[in-house]
Amino acid sequence: MIATYGHGTENDFVLVFDPKDEQSITTAQTAAICNRESGIGADGLIRIIKRDEKWFMDYRNADGSLAEMCGNGIRVMARYLVERGHVPEGIFGINTRDGMKHLRVPMVGDISVNMGKVSDEEIAITAANNGHIWNGYNINVGNPHAVVFVDDIAQVGALDDAPIVRPKDTYPEGVNVEFVQITGDNEVTMRVFERGSGETRSCGTGTCAVALAASLYTKQRLPAHWIVNPPGGRLEVSIDGHSNATLIGPAVLVKDVDISEFLLA
Repeated sequence: MIATYGHGTENDFVLVFDPKDEQSITTAQTAAICNRESGIGADGLIRIIKRDEKWFMDYRNADGSLAEMCGNGIRVMARYLVERGHVPEGIFGINTRDGMKHLRVPMVGDISVNMGKVSDEEIAITAANNGHIWNGYNINVGNPHAVVFVDDIAQVGALDDAPIVRPKDTYPEGVNVEFVQITGDNEVTMRVFERGSGETRSCGTGTCAVALAASLYTKQRLPAHWIVNPPGGRLEVSIDGHSNATLIGPAVLVKDVDISEFLLA
C-alpha cells in the first residue's frame, strides 16, 4: 500500500489516503510505521478519510494513540488534498476530533488554519526537567498543553523522557509540554515534548498554546501576533480578542512510501 511522507516545520507524518474508510490501521501497525529505526519514521500517522461527505483527519501519535488535533498535520493533509487534485486551492474545511477547522490553502506558499479557541485553564502547574522546576500555564487547544518559560532554552537539557508535570491528576491522559524563551518583541523560541511521540521538531497546537501563554506571561492584551520558532522552522500565530488562534506556516509533501509490509505484520 502506497502512502505519502510529509512534514510541517519538520513535524513529520505518514499520510494514508483512504476516502472510503476501508483501511483499518491498528495501534501496533501505526507504531511500526512511525518507528524511526525499523519503520518509515514519523511523529504521527494521518488517515485521510471522508465522513458524511466531509474530509476528516484521523490522526494518531507515533505510539498509535489517538490525538484530538494536530496543527502541523492538518496543514500537511490540506497540502496533500490540493496538490493531489482532490480539492481546489482556496478556503475549505477539514473535520477533526476537535471539530471542523477551516484552512486557506494556496497552491504554493504558507497555509493558514483557524485552530479555534485557545483557553487558559487557570490551574497552576509546574514542569521539571534537567534538575530544574518551572511554573507554567495550563493551556487547552482542543488537546492539553503545559507551557513554561525559561531564561535560556539550553537549561531544558535532554528531553529523552517526559518532563514531570504537577499536579499529576491535572492530565490523566498525559500532556504536551512546551519550554519557551522570549527572544524579541512578540517572538519566542520553543522546544516541545509531545505525549505519545516524545520530543518533536515542531508542534502546531503547541505554538498556539505558546502564543496565548506568552501573551499572558508578558501581560499583553489580545489581539496578539507571535512568531514562534521551534527547532524545525518558523510559524506565526495570531490570536484575536476572543482567544481564537490562526496558525500560519509551511507544509511539504516529500515522497511516496510503501507501508505494505507493516500492514501485514
